[in-house]
Amino acid sequence: MAAPRKSSEFYVPDLCRVRAVFMLLITSELMVLVLSIVQAKADWIDWNYFGLLSLFVQWTVLTSAALICLLRSWLAQLSVTRATLAMVIIVLLDVLAFGLFADGVLYPQPGVSGWQGIAKKLLLALLITLMVLRYFYLQHQWQQQREAEMQARLAALQARIHPHFLFNSMNTIASLIAVNPDRAEDAVLDLSELFRASLRAGDRLIPLKDELDLCRRYLDIEGLRLGDRLTMQWDIAPDLEKQAIPPLTLQPLLENAIYHGIQPRPDGGTVTLEASSRGPFVYIMVQNPRPESAISKHDGNRMALANIQSRLQALFGDEAVLKHSQQNDVYTVTLRLPRRSANHSAGPDIEGSRKGS
Repeated sequence: MAAPRKSSEFYVPDLCRVRAVFMLLITSELMVLVLSIVQAKADWIDWNYFGLLSLFVQWTVLTSAALICLLRSWLAQLSVTRATLAMVIIVLLDVLAFGLFADGVLYPQPGVSGWQGIAKKLLLALLITLMVLRYFYLQHQWQQQREAEMQARLAALQARIHPHFLFNSMNTIASLIAVNPDRAEDAVLDLSELFRASLRAGDRLIPLKDELDLCRRYLDIEGLRLGDRLTMQWDIAPDLEKQAIPPLTLQPLLENAIYHGIQPRPDGGTVTLEASSRGPFVYIMVQNPRPESAISKHDGNRMALANIQSRLQALFGDEAVLKHSQQNDVYTVTLRLPRRSANHSAGPDIEGSRKGS
């Protein structure tokens, strides 16, 4: 027996929302306007007919939408065919009830012509309801397909980032095993925690705090290799801990900054990571020195930037922007994200895992 569907998977949108009701009213009023123009014989539009028909249509639209909204949880448990049939019956019964009431007020003795008018109203309501439900169904199918494609795209992009830091980390650990096994063990724990957090396939967005924890785990490993040559400068606004960000967004930027900006310099340098908010957006900046000898190598970070930009575009659309620039000997990557909260935590911090070991 198939599991019941959730209300969010129902192909008809929530008709209790103001926007949905507004769109139904506007669409139905446009249809009334067209019918009034067609019905008019002498004048351009029959305003009396327009007023009566508007009253009838708006009443039936609002009451039918209210009934479908109240029965939404029950309709969502039915098959598409049965749910469609149930909604059609609801609309037709509503049109019939109000049609009889309206004709009883306007025409106390309707006769055959009155019943023919009601039959026309029912036929027109049937056709319009089927067209609207068909539109809802096709839109729902398109949204599901788009969601599936985006999930597959995000998984592929994230998978391409993993080897980027895996090989560097393993080389660092291998170089430490002989000279400092205790620190090599800590690096293995850092790497295991980093992978456990980064391979959570269900996390499309995580809090900025968790993303910064991933960065610190990576920097702990690189710090073992570079020592005093690597200096980090953090400037994170305290109110941005819950800012939503895709996992493994900042770590590749820090890796590029170290590989292209710090590693080629005999004296090393400082990598700066800043995060601040202005208006509806959050700005994150990663900055590093750029030696002249690293000009040819620096082009190698374009794949990571392209992957990050693709993920941001898929999740946030045009609101998210990634820019990179160079001024003098300083290379800067800036992210602009829409202000949004992610209220879950990706996992335990590195210190907790070390203590547990």
